[in-house]
Amino acid sequence: MLTLPNLLTLSRIFAVPLLGFFLWWPDWQLGYLIGFLLYCVIGITDFFDGYLARAQGTVSKLGIFLDPIADKIMVAAVILILAAQGYMSGPYVGDLHVIAGLVILVREIAVSGLREFLGGIQVSVPVSKLAKWKTTFQLVSLGALILGGAVHGQPCQEVGDMCKTVAESWIHLVGLISLWSAAVLTCVTGWDYLRVGLKHMD
Repeated sequence: MLTLPNLLTLSRIFAVPLLGFFLWWPDWQLGYLIGFLLYCVIGITDFFDGYLARAQGTVSKLGIFLDPIADKIMVAAVILILAAQGYMSGPYVGDLHVIAGLVILVREIAVSGLREFLGGIQVSVPVSKLAKWKTTFQLVSLGALILGGAVHGQPCQEVGDMCKTVAESWIHLVGLISLWSAAVLTCVTGWDYLRVGLKHMD
């Protein structure tokens, strides 16, 4: 059922390879600027596909199926590319910032599997307010890391490197702080989902 909301959701999925293209070269600041704008468009589309589906009364099984998949594909793709190109490195712990991204990816996979299991026994798990905050921090963090690449170029790993200092790369630093905030909330909300799931497991 290819309604307008479903077409918007599909457009988000098809836009991910294009987003990955613009983020592939770590020193291409124009590419990261275009990537940031595309990332914002994808985020706006994410809001409008759900809003239109509810407003028009066209919520469909296809849309319910595709919407979380589109979100997870984009988040996973952006995290993997930013990690590969060095944009999840930063001050104090260097490459260990990647762990925050890994935590988010593991949670997304685990919760998807858990939702599939619970759906099979007709048990729904509503999205909590804390989970919405997790999503907010997650989107802000990835957007800031991309914008940092557009404004400052490839970030530094240690203060005093030839690349930008922490003070100059404050956008990148905001991205890393938001990423760790999302990772912490990911663990909390992931445990909430798991606790509900365990009640229905023999």
